[in-house]
Amino acid sequence: MNHSLFDRISTGEGGIDFIGRTKLWYWLTALFIVISVAAIGIRGFDMSIDFEGGTKINMPAAELNVDDVEQTFVDATGVTPELTQVVGSGDTATLEINTERLTQDQIDAARQEIFEAYHPEDATGTPSPDAIGDSTVSESWGSTITQRMLISMGVFLLLAFLYIAVRLRREMAIAAMAALLVDAVVIAGIYALFGFEVSPAVIIGLLTVLSFSVYDTVIVFDKVRENTAGLLDSRRQTYAEAANAAVNQTLMRSISTSVISALPIVALIIVAVWMLGVGDLQDLALIQLIGVVEGVFSSIFLATPILVSVTERSKEIREHNAAVAAYRRGEEPADAADDATATDAASEGNTGNSGKRTVTSPAHHAEADADTPAPGHPGATWRPGRN
Repeated sequence: MNHSLFDRISTGEGGIDFIGRTKLWYWLTALFIVISVAAIGIRGFDMSIDFEGGTKINMPAAELNVDDVEQTFVDATGVTPELTQVVGSGDTATLEINTERLTQDQIDAARQEIFEAYHPEDATGTPSPDAIGDSTVSESWGSTITQRMLISMGVFLLLAFLYIAVRLRREMAIAAMAALLVDAVVIAGIYALFGFEVSPAVIIGLLTVLSFSVYDTVIVFDKVRENTAGLLDSRRQTYAEAANAAVNQTLMRSISTSVISALPIVALIIVAVWMLGVGDLQDLALIQLIGVVEGVFSSIFLATPILVSVTERSKEIREHNAAVAAYRRGEEPADAADDATATDAASEGNTGNSGKRTVTSPAHHAEADADTPAPGHPGATWRPGRN
């Protein structure tokens, strides 16, 4: 009975050859890393005033024209804003002007000129200079926040690496750490490439999504460990096939978790951007949405292929894979040949002692392979290239 791809994925029997496409995932990852590093090096990050210091002026957007308000600001202060934008929509839309740190006289002049030109209204609907707000962060405070951000990132990565090293085997720990670093670089590259503002809320969201990525990777690796338990005692599967089966078996869980995680994030973006116009909520939602997507990619398409590449460098796994390949070609594996030689030697010894040749039953060979389905047998485990 043929099942649709969705049905097979739902039951963990998707048969998608993730490991067989390892080179493709590596090339895509390399491309993402090159673009990300180039974007970080060339464009850099658009840091918020919380990190760099500066002044932010905001007011109800109403029907204001961004270019007109910006020109009024320049005429009043003689300073060109770094960013002028409208955040939110409808009655909650807010016009924000981000600029270098201004003196109090410059701030007062800007507020006065903008009020006289556009008469923004306060919450009661009355035109008032108080409808124009301002906030200033000094360069020294911004430098302190930046240092604390870097420390928090370093502490997080250290704790994550320690957890991975204790929780997983060496090969799995290496793969999980590599995938986590790729996540961090690619997410940072996306922010540099598209010019998204980096605020404290973004850093908080980044640490959250990196934790999610580690969790998702650990779940997949637990299934790999379960599938590969006792692998060397059987010729049923290679290590890559067992790992590939684990990815298929956890695929629906990864998709479901990601969709469930993305729904409230999308709702947060809608509320933050279209309804409330709250910049911090927008920053937090955006980084989480980007991180969830990237985390799923790394845990499914990158972490496990890295694990297989690292593990298959060991001698015992290479020998096991060779034995599986020989068995599938119908060749007698080396251990069976050794058993046959030992049997012949024992038979010759019996002949010399009694004068009669005793034939030893090969029943123990059949028992040894009893749990190993022959190629094409209905109970054989799926492997790439077999229908």
